[in-house]
Amino acid sequence: MSSEPAVSLSPSRRAWLRFKRNRLGYWSLLIFCTLVVVSLFAELVSNDKPLVVRYEGQTYFPMLKDYPETTFGGDFLTTTDYLDPFIQERLSANGNWALYTINRYGPNTLNYFAKSPNPSAPTSANWLGTDDRGRDLLAQLLYGFRVSVLFGLALTVTGVLLGVITGAIQGFFGGKTDLAFQRFIEVWGSMPELYLLIIFSAVFAPSISLLLILLSLFGWMGLSDYVRAEFLRNRQLDYVKAARALGVSNSQIIWRHILPNSLTPVVTFLPFRMSAAILALTSLDFLGLGVPPGTPSLGELLSQGKNSIDAWWISLSTFAVLVTTLLLLTFMGDALRDALDPRKQ
Repeated sequence: MSSEPAVSLSPSRRAWLRFKRNRLGYWSLLIFCTLVVVSLFAELVSNDKPLVVRYEGQTYFPMLKDYPETTFGGDFLTTTDYLDPFIQERLSANGNWALYTINRYGPNTLNYFAKSPNPSAPTSANWLGTDDRGRDLLAQLLYGFRVSVLFGLALTVTGVLLGVITGAIQGFFGGKTDLAFQRFIEVWGSMPELYLLIIFSAVFAPSISLLLILLSLFGWMGLSDYVRAEFLRNRQLDYVKAARALGVSNSQIIWRHILPNSLTPVVTFLPFRMSAAILALTSLDFLGLGVPPGTPSLGELLSQGKNSIDAWWISLSTFAVLVTTLLLLTFMGDALRDALDPRKQ
């Protein structure tokens, strides 16, 4: 009897197949990636400007260029408000037409034509209602989700790079180098991070870049300990000793031999670190120490919901977006941890 030879799979391929077998983590990855892609193209989904306008035989692209109101039969030279009933009537008369986005509001668009005072409950015009300034809540959540995800990704990447570099140096060289780094981490970790954020927010103008720098200064220490432990263990293995005997340089040993075998905790903690970064940004925005005013923010919406208890739609929808995001990242992290678990290989 003839039998087919067994197919040899690479470790990364086997890890991916184990990850796919975890249906909850796999579908969480698909849903999260879909939400991120939609948020990256939020201007094509939620915008107060039409995608295309056809008016009196001419084609206009309002998203690419601002047109004065006089272009569409108005009386003023100011930028056209496409939510104005007069402009909408002009764009729908005499064969004219306009192609709008799914949601006709941007993140900072004020609904001046709402039939109820702000914050208003969900209506056919504002599907999730408006906040206390009259801004569409759905647009706020979509753009705020994008800001949170991109900030979390940037903070995660920065923290991982710093954590891997410092942990690799400590674990590989050991001795006095490791001892000096450990004492520095103890001193640096004892600094009051929240107080520093309050001081810097009072001295400098609030910005996402400043917030990213401040949080990155403290976000690398936890991952550094895991990388350090992996390097301390792997540097004693035979393949590292053989590389040393062959005269391979320290940089090549670190980059080619030890680092690829020490990345398991780094990859495993990525979703958890990203969820922690998103939660940190939301918490700081809730306290008023986060992004600059006017930037879509989940934390600001939570603060509005706290101040306006009767406007239940603000707290409920924002809480649902935040919890869904953190749950998806947690499920992805659990599946990734199981896929890279050496006991299941």
